Amino acid sequence: MTRNFFGTDGIRGRTNQMPMTAAMAQRVGQAAGAHFLRGGHRHRVVLGKDTRLSGYMMETALISGFTSVGMDVVMVGPMPTPAVALLARSMRADLGVMISASHNPFEDNGIKLFGPDGYKLSDADEAAIEALLEREPKLVPPAEIGRARRIEDARGRYIHAAKMTFPEHLRLDGLKVVVDCANGAAYQVAPAALWELGADVVAIGVSPNGTNINDGCGSTSPDLLKWTVTSSGADIGIALDGDADRLIVVDEKGEVVDGDQLMALIASAWHRRGALMGGGVVATVMSNLGLERFLEGQGLTLERTQVGDRYVLETMRTRGFNVGGEQSGHIILSDYATTGDGLVAALQVLAELVTSGQPASALLRQFEPLPQLLKNVRFDGGAPLEAASVKSAIASAEARLQGNGRLLIRKSGTEPLIRVMAEGEDEALVHELVDSICDAVKAA
Repeated sequence: MTRNFFGTDGIRGRTNQMPMTAAMAQRVGQAAGAHFLRGGHRHRVVLGKDTRLSGYMMETALISGFTSVGMDVVMVGPMPTPAVALLARSMRADLGVMISASHNPFEDNGIKLFGPDGYKLSDADEAAIEALLEREPKLVPPAEIGRARRIEDARGRYIHAAKMTFPEHLRLDGLKVVVDCANGAAYQVAPAALWELGADVVAIGVSPNGTNINDGCGSTSPDLLKWTVTSSGADIGIALDGDADRLIVVDEKGEVVDGDQLMALIASAWHRRGALMGGGVVATVMSNLGLERFLEGQGLTLERTQVGDRYVLETMRTRGFNVGGEQSGHIILSDYATTGDGLVAALQVLAELVTSGQPASALLRQFEPLPQLLKNVRFDGGAPLEAASVKSAIASAEARLQGNGRLLIRKSGTEPLIRVMAEGEDEALVHELVDSICDAVKAA
């Protein structure tokens, strides 16, 4: 079945435009609710959101949809995506729903769905929900309409769960940590968890106003974090994105450390302790060749998937890995979470920092990455990758690499962007090839 609404990470788009309208959110609630009405028990959905202005509108519309088909709704307010997945499972809910467009600007929003096991929905479940969206909903009799309630201790539950992933014998006393919450979903829970573990916390991006989420802050805009770390003399900085399922780190010198280096650190540490499962790491085609070589040097493997943390997790589950993620900072540690969790991943990094006694600049440089460049080209429609001129530019670039690098050109699954990436031994050539393909895409 053709996927008309679901992308690589739920449903996402510009608010008040299809598919991110209140009417569509209500239909999604009705369709998803109907799909998960299984068994004779009282059905329940856990509903969270980030801090976008449109979150109120989407939350109300989804509640209307779920309750109209007989589902009770538990609202948890602004909470990280992994917290919603955790609470859905721990509360024995039939469904978890997160209203967020992750790292996108505030004008966008999205709907992420989790099954009763806390995992993102399968392709089959998403296809079934899409089919239901095309039909008139089956509304329940008045006496069977669902109820909605808000729970006040959701933040505390998640903070406790996150802290339980940190080694019990360690503390963060004496460590100065800057945490950038992107004015998003983790603006309360992340600083609180770090403080409770003993860190000297400097919190930025913790003043959401509905429109400043990811605006010059967070994992996709680390300049503010870099400046704060160096100017405050902090030991390390951690940046989350709008829904806190992504992590980027800055060392004490203000240098950015991406997800590849973080996966290398965690996998290596877990391997030494005998805790690493699957014999390696699962990552996407975007991960640097340097990570692959680093793991091979330790007798470990790098299993690559297509872009999207759902595909990383699918491979982890089917092949028995417990560490996986994306260069962009989605890091999945399946011993602790069913989806990417920026705070939990950060706590693993901080544990290694405390244990090693090294400065972050030394600890976090696990390997020397090959020169790699990624650029995005925005487009307004059509199929620029099908243009003969673009195909010719790509073929020419591949020939010039002569097998000493990688080229990856793809359409984003969450935004109207063409992503162009090249990697190789020759940095100047990498830049030249990316620019030539981007110019061809723009012209097309």
